[in-house]
Amino acid sequence: MSKPLDIPIWKTAPTIRLLLPLIAGILLQWYLQCAVVFAAAAIVSFSLAFCLFSFLPLAEKFNLQAVQGLLLQLILVAAGMLITCNKDIRLRSNWYGNHYREGDMIVATIKEPLVEKTKSFKADAYVETVLHNGTSLASEGKLLLYFSKDSGTVPLHYGDQVLISKKLTAIKNSGNPGAFNYERYAAFQQTFHNVFLKPGDWVKLPTSNRSAFWSFLFTAREKVLSILQTNIVNSKDELGIAEALLIGYTNDLDKDLVQAYSNTGVVHIIAISGMHLGLIYGMLLWLFTTIPGIKRSKAMQAILILTCLWLFSLLTGGAASVIRSAVMFSFITVGNLFFKKTSIYSSLAASAFVMLCYNPYYLWDVGFQLSYLAVVGIVIFQKPIYNLLYFKNKFADNTWKAIALTTAAQVLTFPVCIYYFHQFPLLFLITNLIAVPLSTIILYAEIVLLLCSVVPALAVYAGKATAGLLWLMNKFIVWINEFPFAVWDKIPSNVITTWLLYAIVIFTAAWLMKKNGNSLRMALTCLAGFVCTHAIIGWQVKSQRKMIVYNVPQRQAIDFAEGNQYLFKGDSILLQDGLLQNFHLKPGRIALQLNKRSDTITGLFHQGMFYQFADKKILIIDKPVSLEAATPITADVVVMCKNIKLDIPQLAKAVHCKQFVFDASNSLWKIEKWKQDCDQLNLRYHSIPDKGAFVMDL
Repeated sequence: MSKPLDIPIWKTAPTIRLLLPLIAGILLQWYLQCAVVFAAAAIVSFSLAFCLFSFLPLAEKFNLQAVQGLLLQLILVAAGMLITCNKDIRLRSNWYGNHYREGDMIVATIKEPLVEKTKSFKADAYVETVLHNGTSLASEGKLLLYFSKDSGTVPLHYGDQVLISKKLTAIKNSGNPGAFNYERYAAFQQTFHNVFLKPGDWVKLPTSNRSAFWSFLFTAREKVLSILQTNIVNSKDELGIAEALLIGYTNDLDKDLVQAYSNTGVVHIIAISGMHLGLIYGMLLWLFTTIPGIKRSKAMQAILILTCLWLFSLLTGGAASVIRSAVMFSFITVGNLFFKKTSIYSSLAASAFVMLCYNPYYLWDVGFQLSYLAVVGIVIFQKPIYNLLYFKNKFADNTWKAIALTTAAQVLTFPVCIYYFHQFPLLFLITNLIAVPLSTIILYAEIVLLLCSVVPALAVYAGKATAGLLWLMNKFIVWINEFPFAVWDKIPSNVITTWLLYAIVIFTAAWLMKKNGNSLRMALTCLAGFVCTHAIIGWQVKSQRKMIVYNVPQRQAIDFAEGNQYLFKGDSILLQDGLLQNFHLKPGRIALQLNKRSDTITGLFHQGMFYQFADKKILIIDKPVSLEAATPITADVVVMCKNIKLDIPQLAKAVHCKQFVFDASNSLWKIEKWKQDCDQLNLRYHSIPDKGAFVMDL
């Protein structure tokens, strides 16, 4: 019997050959920031060169077909660059940032219902006009607004317009080591400024700018939330999970409960994803193939399914993972309408191509990445894993099928999860086996609750049943999370180790599935590289000595690090509040592999506010101090904290210092005063609220 022909994937799924050069163009444009003219000229030049092939003799066309294929790839690369340029609002002449100056006023439209935060109300807005010296300049661009709670509830709704007189602030990173790059994240959302508004900083205008479609969606969203809040009254935890599970509303979620879901590997349940859309798709498919009159018309079924899918996707906020699923199911629905069967790889590549043409910045979206990796992992590995074991018992077989599905989804997603979140849920199989079927029942129960809402008596019982199921799922997740081995936490990872880990996974899978010896050798080579990389990093960690002054708003936070040990000096609340510590300090400690907190470090000596670390003399002033000394003190660094009442000229006479550091526990107005004094005296300084965390290697 002859060996079956092994056809390369790029021949069975030709859209992959379109997707890869498009991604290359997007990456080139983001990192090189080429001018629009360059991208346009490139696409025109390559297109003309491609068209010239039609004038060549047939024999020459055949000989140069590789060149023609290369030109097509270059056209797509240039197209990716041009699409990215077009999406970058900063390159447009009427972007408000190109002509906004301090003292100007801005007219902006509220683009979503206000979201209540601890100390403010948050809203996305869109700039319509910049008022400069009495001149009205038509503008565009997103703006992030925070309204102070000083005046109680802010009387603003979607579509209202406001006049803003306060200076805009550029969105910046905290600068803390290993911290989430919020500035880049906001840039991918095309948002570059924010502003915190007190009652005198803005005025509501009598005009408005509303879209009937978005008004309908926001009204529907509020109606759904109102039904859930009315009928699920047992606990705020159950209500928060219900809102997140059904429509992706996360403002009522308890952060500790979310962390428990993350630690146990089922956070995808409360983050609207392809799983939810798949369940909705299955329900719609069953519904519209059952209703008389509709079941006979495939065209009508397709129209209704697509309409409901996209309305649900937009109702949930339109996250990248949801849009990916909506596009995928749209391809499947249209394909079924025309009786066409295509490769799943081709459909995946086509959906990614369409999404990246619409928004190239989806490429950096974690949800987008995990969504595609999970689906590709399921397509490649689910069947081979399932075929490893055979069960006659139907229940055992279905259980094994669910295990195979869950494991397959993890194969390609776990390196990215480790890179972004530095943890791996060790009990993900157990939690997914219980939580996924249970969450499916809950999702359908919530849909029934919405349908029963027209009859309040029925809605009460539906709400109690749904709340009971939610309570059961929460209790199970919290119980699993309490196991000491539930999660492998604080895993160090960087770009190099992530790519090496992917290479190990891919080559090992190729060896196991294809019995290819070369794949095994490549897997072992990558494993050796992975081990060597970690060994080098470990050696660097062992010899490191650092002082890190973190950027924690209104808090003092300093780490003295030696090897993998650290001594913390700062506000005690950062030791007690796990959420504050996880957000501000934990990423840096993971990045620097500081996993042992200690009260003493070998190379650190201190007395009062004076610290000697290696050969560096450090002065940390966080209490009132007398500067009357016979001779000036010499210090390498002076860290000023907690709004101490000191003038820089007075301090400079008493302390000869190479570097002043103003940490985030100081008021901004005081830091501005200190900066002005330092500029006048030509003294070096580092303002942490402005420049981010201060890291000194010793």
